[in-house]
Amino acid sequence: MTESWRPTATIETLRERARLLASVRRFFAARDVLEVETPVLGQGGSTDVHLVSLATMARTDRGQRRLWLQTSPEFHMKRLLAAGSGPIFQLAKSFRDGEVGARHNVEFTMLEWYRPGFALADLIDETATLVAKLLPHFHGPVVHYRYRQLFHTHLAVDPFTTSLEALRRLAAERGQMPNGAIANEGRDTCLDLLMGLVIEPQLGRNELSVVGDYPASQAALARRHQDTDGEWVASRFELYLNGIELANGYDELTDASEQRARFIEDNAERRRLGLPEVDVDERLLAALDHGMPDGAGVALGIDRLVQLALGKARLEDVLSFSTPNC
Repeated sequence: MTESWRPTATIETLRERARLLASVRRFFAARDVLEVETPVLGQGGSTDVHLVSLATMARTDRGQRRLWLQTSPEFHMKRLLAAGSGPIFQLAKSFRDGEVGARHNVEFTMLEWYRPGFALADLIDETATLVAKLLPHFHGPVVHYRYRQLFHTHLAVDPFTTSLEALRRLAAERGQMPNGAIANEGRDTCLDLLMGLVIEPQLGRNELSVVGDYPASQAALARRHQDTDGEWVASRFELYLNGIELANGYDELTDASEQRARFIEDNAERRRLGLPEVDVDERLLAALDHGMPDGAGVALGIDRLVQLALGKARLEDVLSFSTPNC
Protein backbone atom coordinates (compact mmCIF):
# COMPACT_ATOMS: atom_id res chain seq x y z
CA MET A 1 0.00 0.00 0.00
CA THR A 2 1.30 3.44 -0.93
CA GLU A 3 2.52 5.73 1.83
CA SER A 4 2.11 8.90 -0.27
CA TRP A 5 -0.69 10.11 2.01
CA ARG A 6 1.76 10.84 4.81
CA PRO A 7 2.93 14.39 5.60
CA THR A 8 6.38 15.35 4.36
CA ALA A 9 7.32 16.94 7.71
CA THR A 10 7.24 15.09 11.00
CA ILE A 11 4.62 16.08 13.56
CA GLU A 12 7.41 17.23 15.90
CA THR A 13 8.77 19.49 13.15
CA LEU A 14 5.31 20.96 12.63
CA ARG A 15 5.13 21.72 16.37
CA GLU A 16 8.46 23.52 16.13
CA ARG A 17 7.26 25.40 13.05
CA ALA A 18 4.16 26.54 14.95
CA ARG A 19 6.36 27.74 17.80
CA LEU A 20 8.46 29.83 15.39
CA LEU A 21 5.38 31.34 13.72
CA ALA A 22 4.04 32.27 17.14
CA SER A 23 7.35 34.07 17.78
CA VAL A 24 6.89 36.01 14.53
CA ARG A 25 3.45 37.15 15.65
CA ARG A 26 4.74 38.20 19.08
CA PHE A 27 7.57 40.14 17.40
CA PHE A 28 5.16 42.26 15.38
CA ALA A 29 2.56 42.58 18.14
CA ALA A 30 5.24 44.12 20.37
CA ARG A 31 5.88 46.69 17.62
CA ASP A 32 2.17 47.44 17.05
CA VAL A 33 2.24 46.08 13.49
CA LEU A 34 -1.22 44.88 12.44
CA GLU A 35 -1.62 41.32 11.15
CA VAL A 36 -3.78 41.19 8.00
CA GLU A 37 -5.14 38.59 5.62
CA THR A 38 -5.54 39.22 1.90
CA PRO A 39 -6.83 37.04 -0.98
CA VAL A 40 -4.61 34.48 -2.71
CA LEU A 41 -6.48 35.31 -5.94
CA GLY A 42 -6.13 38.66 -7.70
CA GLN A 43 -7.16 40.49 -10.87
CA GLY A 44 -3.54 40.61 -12.01
CA GLY A 45 -0.37 38.60 -11.60
CA SER A 46 3.33 39.33 -11.46
CA THR A 47 4.63 40.59 -14.80
CA ASP A 48 8.23 39.86 -13.70
CA VAL A 49 9.81 37.82 -16.52
CA HIS A 50 11.66 35.65 -13.98
CA LEU A 51 8.45 34.55 -12.22
CA VAL A 52 5.74 32.23 -13.56
CA SER A 53 2.32 33.13 -12.21
CA LEU A 54 -0.50 30.58 -12.03
CA ALA A 55 -3.98 31.54 -13.21
CA THR A 56 -7.41 29.94 -13.02
CA MET A 57 -10.82 30.59 -14.54
CA ALA A 58 -13.49 31.32 -11.95
CA ARG A 59 -17.26 31.80 -12.23
CA THR A 60 -18.16 35.15 -10.67
CA ASP A 61 -21.11 37.54 -10.66
CA ARG A 62 -19.47 39.08 -13.75
CA GLY A 63 -19.20 35.79 -15.57
CA GLN A 64 -16.09 33.72 -16.21
CA ARG A 65 -12.97 35.63 -15.20
CA ARG A 66 -9.29 34.84 -15.17
CA LEU A 67 -7.88 35.24 -11.68
CA TRP A 68 -4.23 34.97 -10.69
CA LEU A 69 -2.77 33.10 -7.74
CA GLN A 70 -0.55 35.68 -6.09
CA THR A 71 3.24 35.26 -6.20
CA SER A 72 3.28 37.33 -3.00
CA PRO A 73 0.66 39.34 -1.09
CA GLU A 74 2.31 42.61 -2.17
CA PHE A 75 -0.40 44.06 -4.41
CA HIS A 76 -3.24 43.59 -1.94
CA MET A 77 -1.16 44.80 1.01
CA LYS A 78 -0.24 47.98 -0.83
CA ARG A 79 -3.94 48.62 -1.40
CA LEU A 80 -4.41 48.38 2.37
CA LEU A 81 -1.57 50.85 2.90
CA ALA A 82 -3.21 53.28 0.48
CA ALA A 83 -6.44 52.90 2.49
CA GLY A 84 -4.66 54.01 5.67
CA SER A 85 -3.87 50.72 7.39
CA GLY A 86 -0.56 51.86 8.87
CA PRO A 87 2.18 49.23 9.43
CA ILE A 88 1.01 45.72 8.51
CA PHE A 89 2.34 42.17 8.23
CA GLN A 90 1.06 38.90 6.85
CA LEU A 91 1.95 35.20 6.76
CA ALA A 92 0.58 34.50 3.29
CA LYS A 93 0.30 31.49 1.02
CA SER A 94 2.00 32.35 -2.26
CA PHE A 95 2.42 30.50 -5.56
CA ARG A 96 5.12 30.35 -8.25
CA ASP A 97 4.88 27.76 -10.98
CA GLY A 98 7.84 25.49 -11.66
CA GLU A 99 9.71 26.37 -8.47
CA VAL A 100 10.49 22.97 -6.99
CA GLY A 101 13.69 21.86 -5.25
CA ALA A 102 15.61 21.79 -2.00
CA ARG A 103 14.70 25.46 -1.35
CA HIS A 104 11.55 25.84 -3.44
CA ASN A 105 7.95 24.68 -3.55
CA VAL A 106 5.17 25.79 -5.91
CA GLU A 107 3.07 26.78 -2.88
CA PHE A 108 4.94 28.39 0.00
CA THR A 109 4.50 30.79 2.92
CA MET A 110 5.70 34.36 2.59
CA LEU A 111 6.16 36.66 5.55
CA GLU A 112 5.66 40.15 4.22
CA TRP A 113 5.49 43.43 6.09
CA TYR A 114 5.32 47.15 5.33
CA ARG A 115 6.51 50.09 7.40
CA PRO A 116 5.19 53.52 6.37
CA GLY A 117 7.79 56.16 7.22
CA PHE A 118 10.69 53.68 7.39
CA ALA A 119 13.87 54.24 5.41
CA LEU A 120 15.46 51.16 3.87
CA ALA A 121 18.16 51.14 6.57
CA ASP A 122 15.46 50.97 9.27
CA LEU A 123 13.87 47.97 7.59
CA ILE A 124 17.22 46.19 7.21
CA ASP A 125 17.79 46.58 10.94
CA GLU A 126 14.32 45.23 11.77
CA THR A 127 14.70 42.29 9.37
CA ALA A 128 18.06 41.33 10.86
CA THR A 129 16.59 41.61 14.37
CA LEU A 130 13.75 39.25 13.49
CA VAL A 131 16.08 36.70 11.87
CA ALA A 132 18.36 36.77 14.92
CA LYS A 133 15.34 36.25 17.20
CA LEU A 134 14.24 33.15 15.28
CA LEU A 135 17.80 31.80 15.07
CA PRO A 136 18.96 32.20 18.70
CA HIS A 137 22.15 30.18 18.15
CA PHE A 138 23.32 32.51 15.38
CA HIS A 139 25.49 35.37 16.60
CA GLY A 140 27.18 36.59 13.42
CA PRO A 141 27.44 40.22 12.34
CA VAL A 142 25.36 41.98 9.69
CA VAL A 143 27.67 42.80 6.76
CA HIS A 144 26.67 45.08 3.86
CA TYR A 145 27.79 44.60 0.23
CA ARG A 146 27.19 46.46 -2.97
CA TYR A 147 26.05 44.36 -5.94
CA ARG A 148 28.78 45.82 -8.14
CA GLN A 149 31.45 45.07 -5.54
CA LEU A 150 30.43 41.41 -5.40
CA PHE A 151 30.76 40.96 -9.16
CA HIS A 152 34.20 42.58 -9.09
CA THR A 153 35.30 40.35 -6.20
CA HIS A 154 33.97 36.99 -7.34
CA LEU A 155 33.87 37.26 -11.14
CA ALA A 156 36.25 40.13 -12.02
CA VAL A 157 33.57 41.78 -14.18
CA ASP A 158 31.53 44.95 -13.90
CA PRO A 159 27.80 44.13 -14.03
CA PHE A 160 27.03 47.64 -15.29
CA THR A 161 29.56 47.98 -18.10
CA THR A 162 30.54 44.47 -19.27
CA SER A 163 29.02 43.70 -22.67
CA LEU A 164 25.98 41.44 -22.94
CA GLU A 165 27.89 39.00 -25.14
CA ALA A 166 30.65 38.70 -22.54
CA LEU A 167 28.06 38.11 -19.80
CA ARG A 168 26.37 35.44 -21.92
CA ARG A 169 29.69 33.65 -22.47
CA LEU A 170 30.56 33.82 -18.78
CA ALA A 171 27.12 32.62 -17.69
CA ALA A 172 27.29 29.68 -20.13
CA GLU A 173 30.77 28.80 -18.91
CA ARG A 174 29.89 28.94 -15.21
CA GLY A 175 26.62 27.10 -15.81
CA GLN A 176 28.39 24.48 -17.94
CA MET A 177 25.95 25.15 -20.77
CA PRO A 178 26.52 25.55 -24.52
CA ASN A 179 26.64 29.21 -25.52
CA GLY A 180 23.54 28.74 -27.63
CA ALA A 181 21.51 27.84 -24.54
CA ILE A 182 21.39 31.47 -23.44
CA ALA A 183 21.95 33.18 -26.80
CA ASN A 184 18.67 35.08 -26.53
CA GLU A 185 18.77 35.86 -22.84
CA GLY A 186 18.90 39.45 -21.67
CA ARG A 187 21.36 41.17 -19.40
CA ASP A 188 19.43 40.67 -16.18
CA THR A 189 18.95 36.94 -16.81
CA CYS A 190 22.70 36.51 -17.29
CA LEU A 191 23.44 38.51 -14.15
CA ASP A 192 20.88 36.46 -12.19
CA LEU A 193 22.52 33.23 -13.36
CA LEU A 194 25.97 34.43 -12.31
CA MET A 195 24.64 35.71 -9.00
CA GLY A 196 22.98 32.37 -8.26
CA LEU A 197 25.79 30.12 -9.48
CA VAL A 198 28.85 31.95 -8.22
CA ILE A 199 28.11 34.71 -5.71
CA GLU A 200 25.15 33.57 -3.61
CA PRO A 201 26.88 30.40 -2.31
CA GLN A 202 29.58 32.67 -0.82
CA LEU A 203 27.13 34.91 1.05
CA GLY A 204 25.95 34.55 4.63
CA ARG A 205 28.88 32.53 5.91
CA ASN A 206 28.88 33.15 9.66
CA GLU A 207 27.17 36.47 8.99
CA LEU A 208 23.98 37.97 7.68
CA SER A 209 24.92 39.35 4.27
CA VAL A 210 22.93 42.34 3.03
CA VAL A 211 23.29 43.11 -0.68
CA GLY A 212 22.19 46.48 -2.06
CA ASP A 213 22.50 48.76 -5.10
CA TYR A 214 21.17 46.24 -7.62
CA PRO A 215 20.94 47.43 -11.25
CA ALA A 216 18.09 49.85 -11.86
CA SER A 217 16.55 47.36 -14.30
CA GLN A 218 16.01 45.03 -11.33
CA ALA A 219 13.99 47.55 -9.30
CA ALA A 220 10.61 45.82 -9.92
CA LEU A 221 8.33 47.71 -7.46
CA ALA A 222 11.11 49.67 -5.75
CA ARG A 223 12.32 53.23 -6.20
CA ARG A 224 15.58 54.01 -7.99
CA HIS A 225 18.45 56.28 -6.96
CA GLN A 226 21.98 57.21 -8.03
CA ASP A 227 24.77 55.47 -6.12
CA THR A 228 28.17 56.90 -5.17
CA ASP A 229 29.47 56.03 -8.65
CA GLY A 230 26.69 57.98 -10.31
CA GLU A 231 24.94 54.80 -11.54
CA TRP A 232 21.17 54.51 -11.33
CA VAL A 233 20.43 51.56 -9.05
CA ALA A 234 17.43 49.92 -7.40
CA SER A 235 16.56 51.09 -3.89
CA ARG A 236 16.28 47.56 -2.54
CA PHE A 237 18.20 44.91 -0.63
CA GLU A 238 18.42 41.15 -0.31
CA LEU A 239 19.47 39.31 2.83
CA TYR A 240 21.40 36.01 2.82
CA LEU A 241 22.38 33.39 5.36
CA ASN A 242 24.34 30.19 4.57
CA GLY A 243 24.13 30.94 0.86
CA ILE A 244 20.32 31.14 0.99
CA GLU A 245 18.35 34.23 0.03
CA LEU A 246 15.94 34.90 2.87
CA ALA A 247 14.50 38.34 2.24
CA ASN A 248 13.98 40.95 -0.47
CA GLY A 249 13.15 44.50 0.63
CA TYR A 250 12.20 47.70 -1.19
CA ASP A 251 12.04 51.41 -0.67
CA GLU A 252 8.57 51.22 -2.16
CA LEU A 253 7.69 52.93 -5.44
CA THR A 254 4.57 55.07 -4.99
CA ASP A 255 4.38 56.61 -8.49
CA ALA A 256 1.49 54.97 -10.38
CA SER A 257 2.65 56.19 -13.81
CA GLU A 258 6.17 54.83 -13.31
CA GLN A 259 4.81 51.50 -12.04
CA ARG A 260 2.50 51.18 -15.05
CA ALA A 261 5.43 51.85 -17.39
CA ARG A 262 7.43 49.07 -15.71
CA PHE A 263 4.56 46.60 -16.04
CA ILE A 264 4.29 47.47 -19.74
CA GLU A 265 8.05 46.98 -20.18
CA ASP A 266 7.83 43.59 -18.46
CA ASN A 267 5.09 42.38 -20.79
CA ALA A 268 7.01 43.66 -23.82
CA GLU A 269 10.00 41.60 -22.68
CA ARG A 270 7.70 38.62 -22.18
CA ARG A 271 6.55 38.93 -25.80
CA ARG A 272 10.16 39.13 -26.98
CA LEU A 273 11.02 35.95 -25.07
CA GLY A 274 7.90 34.11 -26.23
CA LEU A 275 6.42 34.08 -22.72
CA PRO A 276 2.70 34.62 -22.04
CA GLU A 277 1.69 38.11 -20.99
CA VAL A 278 0.31 38.61 -17.50
CA ASP A 279 -2.69 40.78 -16.66
CA VAL A 280 -1.66 44.05 -15.03
CA ASP A 281 -3.27 44.66 -11.64
CA GLU A 282 -5.25 47.84 -12.32
CA ARG A 283 -6.48 47.99 -8.74
CA LEU A 284 -2.91 48.28 -7.46
CA LEU A 285 -2.25 51.12 -9.89
CA ALA A 286 -5.46 52.85 -8.78
CA ALA A 287 -4.32 52.55 -5.15
CA LEU A 288 -0.94 54.08 -6.00
CA ASP A 289 -2.69 56.86 -7.90
CA HIS A 290 -4.89 57.51 -4.85
CA GLY A 291 -1.75 57.78 -2.74
CA MET A 292 0.29 55.21 -0.85
CA PRO A 293 2.48 56.53 1.98
CA ASP A 294 6.23 56.55 1.54
CA GLY A 295 7.94 53.71 3.33
CA ALA A 296 9.68 50.37 3.01
CA GLY A 297 8.51 46.78 2.75
CA VAL A 298 10.10 43.35 2.74
CA ALA A 299 9.19 39.78 1.80
CA LEU A 300 10.85 36.96 3.73
CA GLY A 301 10.60 33.26 2.84
CA ILE A 302 9.40 31.93 6.17
CA ASP A 303 9.71 28.28 5.07
CA ARG A 304 13.40 28.83 4.34
CA LEU A 305 13.93 30.52 7.68
CA VAL A 306 12.21 27.64 9.48
CA GLN A 307 14.37 25.23 7.48
CA LEU A 308 17.52 26.99 8.69
CA ALA A 309 16.26 27.28 12.27
CA LEU A 310 15.54 23.55 12.47
CA GLY A 311 18.57 22.40 10.46
CA LYS A 312 16.54 20.62 7.77
CA ALA A 313 18.07 19.62 4.43
CA ARG A 314 15.07 20.36 2.21
CA LEU A 315 12.17 22.77 2.25
CA GLU A 316 9.69 19.89 2.12
CA ASP A 317 11.01 18.79 5.53
CA VAL A 318 9.25 21.77 7.15
CA LEU A 319 6.02 21.63 5.09
CA SER A 320 3.05 19.51 6.11
CA PHE A 321 2.63 18.47 2.48
CA SER A 322 4.98 19.53 -0.31
CA THR A 323 3.59 20.09 -3.82
CA PRO A 324 4.18 16.51 -5.09
CA ASN A 325 2.40 15.14 -1.98
CA CYS A 326 -0.50 17.58 -1.69
